[in-house]
Amino acid sequence: MSSETLIRVEHVCKCYEIYEAPQHRLLQMLWRGQKKFYKEFWALRDISFEVKRGECFGIIGRNGSGKSTLLQIIAGTLAPTTGDVAVCGKVAGLLELGSGFNPEFTGIENVYMNGTVLGLSKRQIDERFDTIAGFADIGDFIQQPVKTYSSGMTMRLAFAMIANIQADILVIDEALAVGDAFFMQKCMRYLRKFKETGTLVFVSHDTAAVNNLCDRALWLESGQVKKQGLAKGTCEAYLEAFYEEQQGASAVKKILKTAMTRKDNGGSSKDQRLEFINQSAHRNDIELFKFDPDTPSFGQGGAVITDMGLLTVEGEPLSWVVGGETVILSICAKSTQTLFSPIVGFFVKDRLGQALFGDNTYLKMMDCPLQVEEGQTLEARFIFQMPLLPAGDYSICTALAEGTVASHVQHHWIHDALFFKVHATSVHSGCLVGIPMLDVSLVVKEIVCD
Repeated sequence: MSSETLIRVEHVCKCYEIYEAPQHRLLQMLWRGQKKFYKEFWALRDISFEVKRGECFGIIGRNGSGKSTLLQIIAGTLAPTTGDVAVCGKVAGLLELGSGFNPEFTGIENVYMNGTVLGLSKRQIDERFDTIAGFADIGDFIQQPVKTYSSGMTMRLAFAMIANIQADILVIDEALAVGDAFFMQKCMRYLRKFKETGTLVFVSHDTAAVNNLCDRALWLESGQVKKQGLAKGTCEAYLEAFYEEQQGASAVKKILKTAMTRKDNGGSSKDQRLEFINQSAHRNDIELFKFDPDTPSFGQGGAVITDMGLLTVEGEPLSWVVGGETVILSICAKSTQTLFSPIVGFFVKDRLGQALFGDNTYLKMMDCPLQVEEGQTLEARFIFQMPLLPAGDYSICTALAEGTVASHVQHHWIHDALFFKVHATSVHSGCLVGIPMLDVSLVVKEIVCD
């Protein structure tokens, strides 16, 4: 195995023997395999991938798809039926909430027991105990039996343990789905920091978290690899399949070929930068690209999005925007059937596919829903102040649905309908979005002596 490859999984399969009655296990032993008294359940079939040093690899899929089984095989707590797994380096795993903890032991006792299992000496645990307790931040509960903990406190202590054993590889299951927002942010900060020196295998239902953290991702479906590749494309395919399962096969591609007419603005676009005399290199210059109707999309096709762009407050199309200025996002669509209560929405994504901000028309139209007849066109307009963004590439995802936010039919979802590029910025490094300030001041207060 290459020194740069820390995890190699080759043609791994996992089969479980399902017995209908306890006595069938005994019969299976007596017959020495000459007859089967069980049914085979293949949790994994022919799984292959590699994870390089310093890479974050995501695994997504529905419940029962085999994600947890695969992680247990990588962590070494479960053996594959066939295939080979090679892991180079020290592995720490958060595979199941509370796994490895004795519920009768206190938090302190579990720290020492779990640390010993993970290969730490008592002296090393003594040296790191205050750091572990501080990271978990459960107060006096650390002196109480773990069986009295909430799921959030159990996860805090478990994550604090794996964050302080200096592993080469972290394997994290969906345990991060529990816990409060403050601790989740602490965990995500730690994982981003860990990525600088370590290798991470991350399982989550949250495609935004996978997009944000992971370089590549694998989508498991019924124990088989459905798709493998860059995290962004894999998560988009997973999302599309989710809607297709709920609402039927996507029909929008066929409808687009016959029903959609491309819109040409004709007139010249306005370069908003010309209105500014400030030539500072830190001005937030944002270059806009044209709407691409052929970008990957899905939906039932009851309506198709035909055009999208940013406009000035006077309604003129823009080719450049300056961060901090008021703009209009216009989204145009054409119905191919009668629609009741259509909802149009969008969100802006960074290059990793992480949603930065967005909105939809549901709340505005909730009390007076529209009815759109077949062949009619509609336009949604969102007026907002363009935030200041770090330099880089961005895209706008847009969608048109029918119904309510909680229950709706997805008619047309476009993953990357409109791209734009930020060329210069005044946003501090590490921020996802900058907010224009109404005023910034710094004054020296006079010292008042009593």
